[in-house]
Amino acid sequence: MNIPFRKDAKFCSFFSYSKTFIASIAVAILLSVPSLIYAQDSTAAAGAASAAGAPAGGGDAAKGETLFKNNCAQCHAVTDERVVGPGLKGVSGRHDFAWLSKWVRNSQAVIASGDPYAVKIYNEYSKAQMTSFPNLSDDDIKGIFAYIDQAGTADPAAAGAPAAGGAAAGGASAQGDGPSDLFVIVLAALVVVMLLVLGVLLVIVSLLSKAVSGEPGTTVEKGDFMSRLGNSLKRIASDPAIRSATIWIFVLLVLKATLDGAYSVGVQQGYAPKQPISFSHKLHAGEYKIDCNYCHTGVNRGKSAHIPSANICMNCHGVIKKESPEIQKIYTSIENNQPIEWIRVHNLPDLAYFNHAQHVNVGGLECQNCHGEVEKMEVIQQRSSLTMGWCIDCHRKTEVNTKDNKYYDKLVQLHAGESKEALKVADIGGLECSKCHY
Repeated sequence: MNIPFRKDAKFCSFFSYSKTFIASIAVAILLSVPSLIYAQDSTAAAGAASAAGAPAGGGDAAKGETLFKNNCAQCHAVTDERVVGPGLKGVSGRHDFAWLSKWVRNSQAVIASGDPYAVKIYNEYSKAQMTSFPNLSDDDIKGIFAYIDQAGTADPAAAGAPAAGGAAAGGASAQGDGPSDLFVIVLAALVVVMLLVLGVLLVIVSLLSKAVSGEPGTTVEKGDFMSRLGNSLKRIASDPAIRSATIWIFVLLVLKATLDGAYSVGVQQGYAPKQPISFSHKLHAGEYKIDCNYCHTGVNRGKSAHIPSANICMNCHGVIKKESPEIQKIYTSIENNQPIEWIRVHNLPDLAYFNHAQHVNVGGLECQNCHGEVEKMEVIQQRSSLTMGWCIDCHRKTEVNTKDNKYYDKLVQLHAGESKEALKVADIGGLECSKCHY
């Protein structure tokens, strides 16, 4: 038998406090979002102000940074780390400006004069001759040392030093200009989820509060609160409509997960394994502008681009950063006559044929077309899906590079007689199965 539910003061008070507490949390979250984003912006702004701050030691540090990266970063770090030459942290305190300016403009003349410190440095670093910079003015040199002093006292990650140590010299400042897109997206998603959860909790608390308060029209069965709540849940679970909806939702979720899993078989987009030697494409291809063909020697000549052998690495690292633990791994590989076991990142199935030379040498494609902005990657990863659909879509959209290539003259002529659109890869057999599957 149903009877009007008796008002319970303790439960009413509990639910009233619960609603107030949950509402307070919701308001706090909403208020904290702009604060978090502003805090990120403020941190970034402070970092940027520090990086481009007032000239140190009478020099323009911003101008000095450009000069340092263009002339000095190949051999020196702004920290204590030894690259080809000594680390330059605190160098402006080792000598006066007159001595430093002479050293920068013509170090060999200072050594020839018998200066004890100059001779000591020259002998300590295997008598490697430093490049002379006679064209640098006093203001240029002051700017360089101002930048070194500023960057050397800052957080190495924010200062971008050492320049040749695995991170681009300007990388951290570029990343610190504001909150990243990923940070904002994740933060927004978390806020949405939390608000949804809070909304559901508020609805539940509101309904239970009404039931406990004994509002008109609200009737429940006899018994304690937990028993009545259990009976209510049983009635909900036994409702045919609710059961059907729950089953269909479960079936659809399982079906979606199955289809997503089937479509992702063999797709390694985003794959970025840890390599046996930490190699930064961002440093080599990005900051130092080393051509991809220098290391990947087969890209213009054959099917495979080739992974560089140890001797290619040693063309530079026989002199540069020999003391680095990562470079020592190359020496160990050579001494043991054992190749470096790099982990392959981009790997097409055996049933698909792909020729680098055909695309790079003949088609004139850049590496970034398939591999993404490699020059910005600290750790190399697979950016494109490399699926058949992705390749076919490219063949349908890409125009054939026919400039100064007589091989295509008749094909262009025939195509122009049938269509006013440009000649695409699809028009010359780019969609034929046998082109890629054999």
